Amino acid sequence: MNEAPIGILLGVLVFLLFLSAFFSSSETGMMALNRYRLRHQARSGHKGAIRTSKLLERPDRLIGVILIGNNFVNILASAIATIVAMRIWGNSGIAIATFGLTLLVLIFGEVTPKTLAALHPERVAFPASVILRPLLKVLYPFVVVANTISNALLKMFGVDPNHTGADQLSQEELRTVVNEAGSLIPTRHKSMLTNILDLENVTVDDIMIPRNEIIGIDIEEDIEDILDQLRTAQHTRLPVYKGDVNNIIGILHMRNVAKLLSLEEINKAALLNETADPYFVPEITPLHTQMVNFQKQKLRSAFVVDEYGDVIGLVTLEDILEEIVGDFTTDVDDISQDITPQKDGTYIIDGTASIRETNKSLDWELPTEGPKTLNGLITEHLEEIPDSGVCLAIGNYRIEILQTRDNVVKTVKAWAVK
Repeated sequence: MNEAPIGILLGVLVFLLFLSAFFSSSETGMMALNRYRLRHQARSGHKGAIRTSKLLERPDRLIGVILIGNNFVNILASAIATIVAMRIWGNSGIAIATFGLTLLVLIFGEVTPKTLAALHPERVAFPASVILRPLLKVLYPFVVVANTISNALLKMFGVDPNHTGADQLSQEELRTVVNEAGSLIPTRHKSMLTNILDLENVTVDDIMIPRNEIIGIDIEEDIEDILDQLRTAQHTRLPVYKGDVNNIIGILHMRNVAKLLSLEEINKAALLNETADPYFVPEITPLHTQMVNFQKQKLRSAFVVDEYGDVIGLVTLEDILEEIVGDFTTDVDDISQDITPQKDGTYIIDGTASIRETNKSLDWELPTEGPKTLNGLITEHLEEIPDSGVCLAIGNYRIEILQTRDNVVKTVKAWAVK
């Protein structure tokens, strides 16, 4: 090599720098790959992803062959650079070769290729796998020896080289992945996916129709009044009870009512014969569990009961679906909105308004642990039933009581303080 022309040695040196860049970029590209995206591409039949997945099954061997190759070409490049420098500058060429080659390897063999691989790992890793797989077979004996010694050293420090952390995502990590997906996932789809994750943290009493808002049929009323109510009903299913909502008899579907209304004479017995058995669920049932229960039971609505067995509300499958996709139906009975915006930036809110719905509608963060309605939140905060005109602060929100009647806060004015 000492007698080889300088031009040839310089050409070999440039080629070795290229190989150094290849090994450096391959290492970074392989380690920077998104493992979940890689699995998806491999399952879809992407050849580059399949090759790369097989290499990453044993990352110790992959890193071994890359480092063997990278160190070999860098050491050889150092030797050649020293020979060339000594021919040109004599003994002082050793120092010149050392500093010069360090700069070249740093720029062209490390920083630039690794930065490129970190920014575009798939473009680097997939083509590199074509070369690395056969190279691993060629250098396999050296890789095994290097890995054996390396693993033995790791075990001396109490590290198990065969143990790898579970490649799984927690719920919060998955939420972060969804939120940071950018334009790859439409905003509406992101919202739906995060809402699905939230179902585990929301119970049926958070979204149920409160007992005082349940519209049903009291079987003890006059039959003519019941028929008038059926003719003007706006819902497809109506609860049937006896005297009080706690005495639920069943659920009446309007398609069955259509058959009854065609009869010449209708009595309460015929009406009761068309009702389905009621379905009761505890108030603490998580939404994701209740959705599965609805699917198993082939039902669409359930009465929510407290720990004493008293009916406190009604939950439907539509209510749960709206928690995922947002409001997709119009509540025909909600003639006056619970929240009315004012010109001065404040809001007139009904005291029975759900705190969760208020937070969703106004993008607020009123506390949801505890009372479910605005009236409950206010009375808990004040520890008494307030009079009209009373003002209070809850976090960054200011609330003025506008009307109190029958020991219940009816309407308030609320606004956020920035």
